[in-house]
Amino acid sequence: MAYDADVIVIGAGLAGLAATAELVDAGRRVILVDQEPEHAIGGQAHWSFGGLFFVDSPEQRRMRIKDSHALALQDWMGTAAFDRPEDRWPRKWAEAYVDFAAGEKRSWLHGQGVRFFPVVGWAERGGYDAQGHGNSVPRFHITWGTGPGLLEPFVRRVRAGVARGLVQLRFRHRVTGLSRSAGSVDTVTGEVLEPSAVARGEASSRVVTGDFEFRAQAVIVTSGGIGGNHDLVRANWPERLGTPPQRMISGVPAHVDGKMLGIAEGAGAHLINRDRMWHYTEGIQNWNPIWDRHGIRILPGPSSLWLDARGDRLPVPLFPGFDTLGTLEHIMKTGHDYTWFVLNQRIIGKEFTLSGSEQNPDLTGKSVRGVIDRARSEVPGPVKAFMDHGVDFVVERELGALVRGMNALTDKPLIDEDTLRRTIAARDREIANPFTKDLQVMAARGARKFLGDRLIRAAAPHRILDPKAGPLVAVRLNILTRKTLGGLETDLSSRVLTEGGRPLPGVYAAGEAAGFGGGGVHGYRSLEGTFLGGCLFSGRTAGRAAARAVK
Repeated sequence: MAYDADVIVIGAGLAGLAATAELVDAGRRVILVDQEPEHAIGGQAHWSFGGLFFVDSPEQRRMRIKDSHALALQDWMGTAAFDRPEDRWPRKWAEAYVDFAAGEKRSWLHGQGVRFFPVVGWAERGGYDAQGHGNSVPRFHITWGTGPGLLEPFVRRVRAGVARGLVQLRFRHRVTGLSRSAGSVDTVTGEVLEPSAVARGEASSRVVTGDFEFRAQAVIVTSGGIGGNHDLVRANWPERLGTPPQRMISGVPAHVDGKMLGIAEGAGAHLINRDRMWHYTEGIQNWNPIWDRHGIRILPGPSSLWLDARGDRLPVPLFPGFDTLGTLEHIMKTGHDYTWFVLNQRIIGKEFTLSGSEQNPDLTGKSVRGVIDRARSEVPGPVKAFMDHGVDFVVERELGALVRGMNALTDKPLIDEDTLRRTIAARDREIANPFTKDLQVMAARGARKFLGDRLIRAAAPHRILDPKAGPLVAVRLNILTRKTLGGLETDLSSRVLTEGGRPLPGVYAAGEAAGFGGGGVHGYRSLEGTFLGGCLFSGRTAGRAAARAVK
């Protein structure tokens, strides 16, 4: 039986596009299949902020950030905390990825036309010792054009492959099986779904109109993770993070359901670290949703007062932007699955950025004027829209009214006005002089020593209850599902391994389906800016390896 292509790529997200582009460059024939409509090409990367992790970049050096390969590797290993026998390949992938981020990653992207916002962000600051979790220096580089800007060269390269007759795009093709016909896994079967004209991200029809079978010398799985499948998230929820949340919102559409991981596992692939996951604690319900339970993440500056459901401050160092999973672990042991930011308009205007390409029209549209207008505005337009329409937002001039509004959003009125007033007043007293024992106030002052934070991310320290900085704002924060950190175990050539550690013949994996490399390159935690980069690095690796392997 003849082959339909040299390689079949399952999933048209960033990792799948990167792999396909490399196969095209090698002159290989590719079938790219995806269950969603063609206008959804790019998958979750389209909705992303476009953050990328670079080490010792020109942008860092211009901002007087002293970074190095050694420091980045120290941060990665301290954050990942690899401690399992199955971390053998994830650790190797981590070392290779830091090499990539400190080496050719930026020049490779720059050569394809990708550009970067000049101000470097400082995500996941940690707050522990030098060998613990977190970025020692700012490393979060925003793509000029956000997610769509990062996707553009890879979409262009794939469509050039279509024009050359090397790539067949098979959208609305849902894979249901992988099988062998001659020793290697070379057959992909599934269902053809009816055409769908829904907007990107909206739920598309699941009406089946036929079936398909494609054969190739190699198969690359780039189907994503489980973040849209809340039942599967709860089933894999680790004990170390406490009780699974009863209520979550989704950072990804429902079709990100993890089904392809089960199909690959059924074909003999080894799925590891399935209990490692990355969910955000600063999620807000989208007032203008695209998919079911659509949530947006706040990328916060350091000044908001972070309170648990009862109004108590979160413990040190669980400040905004410091330790995502440390904060998640603490929250889930409180007996509640939500928390609060309490702040004022001056802080929200300076410090709130919303994750996502659609929430940043200036950066996504590559508008210099728009970026300038954002910096000059009292509150950026997308943030103001949430203040006006978001169901998780309470905006009031007086603290008593703020507390009443907060309690109206929850099943039980757990916030006591007098207690909250004392908490805020105590914090505000620490602003009166340059000395303080409040470590969050110290952190906010320390942030402003970094030029990038002083310009666009950290408000000048002031009293939250200062009427001139009002009105007051409270934001109910929800658990927002996002990334799968575990995945299909792969070697450094992206070959999928069996439980016994041998390559599963003919099968490769990349992106979130492979835990962004090896079955879990991040270990237990991420340094941020490493998900899109992990898709690029593992997708590129898989494409090049498969191109070498096929005849």
